[in-house]
Amino acid sequence: MKVAFIGGGIGAMTSALLLRRQGLDVTVFERGSRLGGRLAYEEGEGYKIDQGPTIVLLPETLLGIMEEAGISRHKLPLLPCDPMYNIHYADGTVLRKWRDTDRQAEELESLSPGAGKGFRSFMEDMRPLFQQGQSSLLGRPFLRRRDFFNWANLSLLLKFRAYSSVRKQVSRYFKDERIIDAYSLQTLYIGGAPFQSPSLYALLPYAEHAFGVWYLKGGYASLVNVMEEEMEKQGVAIYRNAYVEKIITKGRRCTGIVVGGDERQFDAVVYNGDFPHLSTLFPQGVKKPPVKSYKPSSGCVLLYLGLNRRYEDAAAHQFFLPDSLTGSLRRIFIEGRMPNDPSFYVFYPSAIDSDVAPDGESVMYMLIPAPPEGKVDWVTETPQLIAKVLEEAEKRGFPGLRDAIRWQSVRTPQDAVLEGLYQGGSFGIAPTLSQSALFRPQIVPYDIEGLYAVGASVHPGGGIPIVMQGARLLANQLLKERCSHGNSRKLG
Repeated sequence: MKVAFIGGGIGAMTSALLLRRQGLDVTVFERGSRLGGRLAYEEGEGYKIDQGPTIVLLPETLLGIMEEAGISRHKLPLLPCDPMYNIHYADGTVLRKWRDTDRQAEELESLSPGAGKGFRSFMEDMRPLFQQGQSSLLGRPFLRRRDFFNWANLSLLLKFRAYSSVRKQVSRYFKDERIIDAYSLQTLYIGGAPFQSPSLYALLPYAEHAFGVWYLKGGYASLVNVMEEEMEKQGVAIYRNAYVEKIITKGRRCTGIVVGGDERQFDAVVYNGDFPHLSTLFPQGVKKPPVKSYKPSSGCVLLYLGLNRRYEDAAAHQFFLPDSLTGSLRRIFIEGRMPNDPSFYVFYPSAIDSDVAPDGESVMYMLIPAPPEGKVDWVTETPQLIAKVLEEAEKRGFPGLRDAIRWQSVRTPQDAVLEGLYQGGSFGIAPTLSQSALFRPQIVPYDIEGLYAVGASVHPGGGIPIVMQGARLLANQLLKERCSHGNSRKLG
């Protein structure tokens, strides 16, 4: 079986390794000059820092899949973050998130009497739901509706109250608005609003405590070099600067691609760009599958800094919240505009990894949730936004920050559009109820034999370990189809 991947993001790289290990002929076509997709570095003036994802969750999922792909654990040094992160509230309060249940309960109780008990109940209730959700929702594709609509899945959705939001789910355990924010803001990791994302995503704050928050030494983007080295070792063919113009179909079957004006024949073609763009690759004159209108995830304004000093007591991950997080996010998710009082996340890897910057210096990354590209004039609004966030960060956590800046780089949703991200959303399509599980694009997206999809916009969803899980589902599907022509084993 000859398999082509359109795009060289983390989903394609993972699937390519898993399939190559099983003897398939695999070729990756990447339109850019590098592999890795959202996993990349931002570099300038001698500084380097993760450009995209930074928080490592579900470490065993990541390490386990990498082992199946032929990459040993010692090549992926994970460091635990302790505290996992700090949350800075507008009133000056700082909440530290600890993995240890007892320590976290004490921290919450000191902030709000009764919150410690609520946290223990939350963890106890979420544990069996996570286990069931991992096997029933994350562990399988939904190629047919009947694959999803069974008693076990319906029972899980009822237990979760999937019709409600993460914020409402968390409000069953906590009454203090600050703590509700602390246990629902995790939907921002995948581009969703806490008050819009279905309660299934309450598994994110649970997973943080159950499995920890980790940092990959060298930055999350260092994973790309490790995987690329293994791909070359295993004989995966990689073409960079290779723009795929269209897919080739004959009847209800995909038979190859057109790249650089040349037709290439393949038994299977896997699309690894943002899924809504797949429909643009169908040739003119061919009847396309029905094209659904998708809601993009939120975007973000990203600020990268090189500093001539180090902050010794800073945590690697920190969140800075406004007076009303919900009010601020409604401005973004409902009105499509930037709030006057934005929340923001600070990644400070120098707190845990002394090798990311020269002695006495450090690097920093700020992520400001934003609408996807659309109503905002980024050229006009970005400078004022950056100035406000730097002022807030200096006042609330990093004294002397602005004077310490020696290098600065900024990315906006407008840049994301130019890089091929759907409508400027940074996380694929939004994690809404109508775009989750069965209702999300699947690894076999259309009734077209030989055409597949993988990535953050495809089930089971966004986040690096979850995209890798989707890549494993894809590999298993292709190996299953190959079984009619030979023997193969299931992965995972």
